[in-house]
Amino acid sequence: MIPFYFQIVFYEDRNFQGRSYECSSDCSDMGSYLSRCHSCRVESGCWMLYNRNNYMGNQYFMRRGEYPDYMQHLGMSDCIKSCRMIAMHRGNYRMRIYERERELRRSDARDDERL
Repeated sequence: MIPFYFQIVFYEDRNFQGRSYECSSDCSDMGSYLSRCHSCRVESGCWMLYNRNNYMGNQYFMRRGEYPDYMQHLGMSDCIKSCRMIAMHRGNYRMRIYERERELRRSDARDDERL
């Protein structure tokens, strides 16, 4: 169960015009709801937007706010095709750092509240 309510509203045209789609969970194919997407309002939570279906392609991190022309704001050249909400973690973080790619034996495990 998600302890925090997530919501983002996508619009087909710039400046919150055209058809809209309200989203409160992950969406792997926005083409089912909108033919294109050029602006959005993040009502709550943080979201990762993708320029390809199934959470592929370039990623764009969005936090609460209004984005009347996010393509220009983010320097995007493509429309949003999928989105995923980002759950907020509370508490300590744990990170494992490896010396080399695919190396599982020699590593530093770190607990750090400052990350």
